[in-house]
Amino acid sequence: MDLNSLKVFDIINDEQKRQKNYIELIASENFVSENVLKAAGSVLTNKYAEGYPERESVEKFIKEFPDYVHSGSVGRYYGGCENIDRLELFARYMFQKVFNTDYHVNVQPHSGSSANQAAYMSVLESGDTILSMSLENGAHLTHGSPVNFSGKQYNMVFYNVDSDGFIDYDDIERKIKEYSPKLVLAGASAYSRIIDFKRIRDMIDSCENKPYFMVDMAHIAGLVAAGDHPSPFGLADIITTTTHKTLRGARGGLIFCIRELAKKVDRAVFPGCQGGGLQHIVAAKAVAACEALSDEYKNYIHQVVKNSHAMCEEFKKLGYDIVTGGTDNHLFLIDFSKTHPLITGKEIQNLLDEHGITLNKNCVPNEKRSPQETSGVRIGTAAMTTKGFKEKDFIETADKINLIINEYYKNKIEG
Repeated sequence: MDLNSLKVFDIINDEQKRQKNYIELIASENFVSENVLKAAGSVLTNKYAEGYPERESVEKFIKEFPDYVHSGSVGRYYGGCENIDRLELFARYMFQKVFNTDYHVNVQPHSGSSANQAAYMSVLESGDTILSMSLENGAHLTHGSPVNFSGKQYNMVFYNVDSDGFIDYDDIERKIKEYSPKLVLAGASAYSRIIDFKRIRDMIDSCENKPYFMVDMAHIAGLVAAGDHPSPFGLADIITTTTHKTLRGARGGLIFCIRELAKKVDRAVFPGCQGGGLQHIVAAKAVAACEALSDEYKNYIHQVVKNSHAMCEEFKKLGYDIVTGGTDNHLFLIDFSKTHPLITGKEIQNLLDEHGITLNKNCVPNEKRSPQETSGVRIGTAAMTTKGFKEKDFIETADKINLIINEYYKNKIEG
């Protein structure tokens, strides 16, 4: 191995040590199994496979798995894809099982962002109106940021949260009537409460010109799979997710849709947004889907939610301002603007990094600071639950964070 390659593996080893030794509280991260890693690092990285499984491959697969519900495009642009066809069909099949659905599944998106891009493209034209949660109140970059493709390509209008930080469903209903959006988007990157998909569906169904209903469940997908959050399946027309957060799989994305939209979604992914799928990552996604069907995984998700509640309640006891006053899922937000007005989320992120604790700065409702500074932080429990943390461990971690912040804030005031 040449010296330059050795440097790469030195960096990988350093990152492995960091992941082993740090307390990881970033809500969008997790630790995958050895089998997921093996699949992601397999010889499948060598195979180019533009397009979708051949019709003959689909017919053979259905003979082996007759309960698989097939829809969507067929046909590859390269030869030698018979094993890739089997893999991709199996990944689709397993994710239908994970979410107990007959929706079409596209397993090729390289990320959650590319999944969202393709989902929009499948049913919208440039300039069409999308109604989404506002970014400062918890939405993702791809939900309408002016610096993102979503904000540049579409006419984004936003619904808000109420004074306590909860989604304002009345505001959604008003703005559906006011703006007549082509698509209504539910889902968030930093929202700690249950999202009432049924209520939004009912609003849409009451419209004369019904918009499409899309759900981005990237953060809560694992909770949906385990029954710890209401499911959007049977309600939404299109559902996107990442596979690397609570699903605990390789980094990547998925798109689910009603079967009537299957070919539109497939064409939007390829050739619309990307070329050949990353088949080593498709394999790793399939492994994660298999794992997500186990009782062990469901118990893990139940523990993630318990841990999040326990840690959140400890911060409340310590006097911190929690957005919405609590959590129903795997994450929560701390707002420093009232209790520690002299510090920023960025300061606390950097401070805790020095103490071996990783989390991320985050905007809070009615944010007064920039997204680079923020007035809050986001905390998630999925990763450390994978490492074996229970409620007691998260409570102790909250106490440790509190001591670090108090010492820092005291010195800041006195300095």
